[in-house]
Amino acid sequence: MTSFRSKYDVVVIGLGAVGSATLFHLSKSSKSILGIDRYEPPHTFGSSHGESRITRLAVGEGEDYVALAKRSHKLWREIEAEAGVEIMSTKSGILLDSGAQPWAKHGSEGFWDKTVSFAKRQNVGHQILDHEELKALFPAFQLGSSGKAYLEHDAGFLRPELAIHTQLDLAQKNGAQLLLNSPVEQLTKLGDSILIRSGEREILAGKVLLSAGGWIRDFLPEPERLKFKICRQVLYWLEIEPDFTDWTSYPVWMWGFGPDPEDFIYGFPSLDGKTVKMATESFVDSSHPDNLSREVSAEEQALFLREKVSGKILGLKPNISKSVVCFYTVTEDARFVIRSMAEMENVLLVSACSGHGFKHSAALGEQLAKALVEGMEL
Repeated sequence: MTSFRSKYDVVVIGLGAVGSATLFHLSKSSKSILGIDRYEPPHTFGSSHGESRITRLAVGEGEDYVALAKRSHKLWREIEAEAGVEIMSTKSGILLDSGAQPWAKHGSEGFWDKTVSFAKRQNVGHQILDHEELKALFPAFQLGSSGKAYLEHDAGFLRPELAIHTQLDLAQKNGAQLLLNSPVEQLTKLGDSILIRSGEREILAGKVLLSAGGWIRDFLPEPERLKFKICRQVLYWLEIEPDFTDWTSYPVWMWGFGPDPEDFIYGFPSLDGKTVKMATESFVDSSHPDNLSREVSAEEQALFLREKVSGKILGLKPNISKSVVCFYTVTEDARFVIRSMAEMENVLLVSACSGHGFKHSAALGEQLAKALVEGMEL
């Protein structure tokens, strides 16, 4: 009889946003649980680092996401209470529209109008501001006379590293085990179970959640790999002009100003009183996370200042104090992929990102855990 080094009821491969949340909720069950990651999360090689992530309730990507976002907010507060930490800040959030023409974001056409419509139908607290009202409240935003703004009262930001660390810590306290710095090389169907190989280790799992982010491509045949783009993103921290406005009191914000997906910027209030984090989005396929350039050139920084900051945002010095690279794993339609793997029905593949996943990760983790333990349909 073959002897396996270890056996578990459920194994989670990849402990980023969704993986850590699922592991936490799985740990509340009576099942034996293992979480595996190729690095030591929270780390700086995936999609869940960089100090902050926006959370919003009226989700313009699709009305079906609204309930997920609301549930996540409730779960974040429960996790905070259990761990004694502050993961979520809900000072408000603003969605700016230059008013020239409708624009798309994350596969959703007419993103601003849809956000407002969903907010009205789903009872999300908000108000609509014209450019003069916006200027009176937040003078840094240089919105033109045709512009408009959607202000959501309970939007805000999450601290991704703290969220991941806290959920993994709570999962371990509940009895889950972790195997870190251990890339998984192979998944093989073995009877009713899955054999996982990582280095010299062999692990037998009754069920597997494959939430490996961009590395999910390593487990897919060539035609399937092409359905997941790895898109390099750069986060910038700009020095503030302290006498212009109080950046610490600003909302999180998103601004679409043109038809191209990259005609877009977003940012956060100042968390340190000295800098403001800003970014745009890029959808160029880098093919694999291991191929990403982690360096940010002076030319990249200058281009960002010229195209995304100048003429749009006041109260910031033309000095970038720090730049950080992460990436999106983008699906064909920018919606989440949650399905069983071909020929391995007890492996649940999850790619819930496309640039708008972290805010939903708490509720997704809860649902995925129920699917893995109770067989709940997703």
